[in-house]
Amino acid sequence: MANQNQKIVYKLVLTGGPCGGKTTGQSRLCTFFENLGWKVFRVPETATVLLSGGVKFADLTPDEATKFQENLLKTMIQIENTFFELGRTCQRNCLIICDRGAMDASAFISKEKWETMLSANNWNSVELRDNRYNHIVHMVSAANGAEDFYSTEDHACRSEGVELARELDYNAAAAWIGHPYFDVIDNSTDFDKKMNRLIACVCQKIGIDTGDRLNVNSTKRKFLVKTPLLPDSEFPPFQDFDVVHNYLQSDVRKAQVRLRKRGQKGHWSYIHTLRKFHPTNGQSVEVRTQLNHRDYLNLLPQRDDAHFTIFKKRRCFIYNNQYYQLDIYRQPTHPRCRGLVLLETYSAAYDQSVLLESLPKFLTIEREVTGDPAFSMYNLSLKEDWKTSKKYYAGSDRNGHNKWGMHGHEKMNGHAEKMNGHCDEKVNGYDKMNGHNKLNGHDQIHGHEKTNGHSKMNGHGGKSNGALVNGHAHHDEIEEYNKSHKMDLGSPKISKVALKI
Repeated sequence: MANQNQKIVYKLVLTGGPCGGKTTGQSRLCTFFENLGWKVFRVPETATVLLSGGVKFADLTPDEATKFQENLLKTMIQIENTFFELGRTCQRNCLIICDRGAMDASAFISKEKWETMLSANNWNSVELRDNRYNHIVHMVSAANGAEDFYSTEDHACRSEGVELARELDYNAAAAWIGHPYFDVIDNSTDFDKKMNRLIACVCQKIGIDTGDRLNVNSTKRKFLVKTPLLPDSEFPPFQDFDVVHNYLQSDVRKAQVRLRKRGQKGHWSYIHTLRKFHPTNGQSVEVRTQLNHRDYLNLLPQRDDAHFTIFKKRRCFIYNNQYYQLDIYRQPTHPRCRGLVLLETYSAAYDQSVLLESLPKFLTIEREVTGDPAFSMYNLSLKEDWKTSKKYYAGSDRNGHNKWGMHGHEKMNGHAEKMNGHCDEKVNGYDKMNGHNKLNGHDQIHGHEKTNGHSKMNGHGGKSNGALVNGHAHHDEIEEYNKSHKMDLGSPKISKVALKI
């Protein structure tokens, strides 16, 4: 594991439709992590506790059903808080497995009643979904893809037929769309492999290297999407988020450090990410840390002036049991990012044609850009022209050594080599003619946007539509905070959760 100086308390939700493997999954996870020396707590399913007392949904009026869901959620939060406190005081690394979580209640009532319930109790979805739990795993019901194995015999509170089970499975998944770390474990393999995929998924998010003993080959894939997008009505149910990224000052040859602010309707979650590069094998390890608002503001002044602030709209949705994130870059932004839309998912498919065929049909995919430095957010946010930037990250060579741009050359292991892909040719799918990059319909001259025949120099903090674009988008937020608090510019003490990629 990476950076295990501080104890980890990892809050995991297992959700899904009936007969998806949640109970068995809890048991397997418990055994696996206890063998690693972790303390494991298993939070019981609140609905099962209450329904086993004789409650039947069919006997409740609509108002009674809504009130029952509200009381169920209050009970669930209190039970979970009891286990969360035990995890906080535990001396060992701790995994807390919740059998369903707070957002599952929204799957059983209308959207209007859910919003009314949130308002009446001063709750909001960002806190209940994003900030409360580290990771959500949806175990797809056997009624969806493994119908021969669907059964209700071993569960006292389960009586759903296959069609209803499919509907409940879909609703349970939709309730969690938008959580930043949400994985779907489907029925594409046999049950034993499904359990291994569950364990591997959790280990990968925490940062535990399982080697090949769980035989998992799912990797992050990224695709360039052609605009304009179809109307929202053509999408499956989705959640949209405002996302703001800022890179912080660091020794870029050792690590990249960034802050992320992500939210809806004025409610935010904050993440600090440290991406370290291994000096010998070229691999990278990400350490992700959840922050509160104060710590976020304390770290924000450490922004790297070599980078623009990145603004995105992130759309999260499920298509054919696969979880997707669609990043739509927004203004103010560097000209190279204008009109840029990227689709991300995790897939184990090796055949490119099979993978492309499985992607959402309502999106026009131009090509896969996984591992392409031109679509690295770190590079996209650079103020400098890539040809002359010393910070341009060109990935790793065949020996696993990181490569960095330097005045049109890659500096690699102390030696300069001529960069390929920056000549007068087609680069990364864009036409480069006579030294000009045509990108997203805009002409660029050495990385500068050409406007009305004149080049607009990047990196000088000009205004775009009245908005500051040189990294000062949060100036007012910092000033407001300084009026009532003494600013502490030191890094706060934060508990780290590692992700190996």
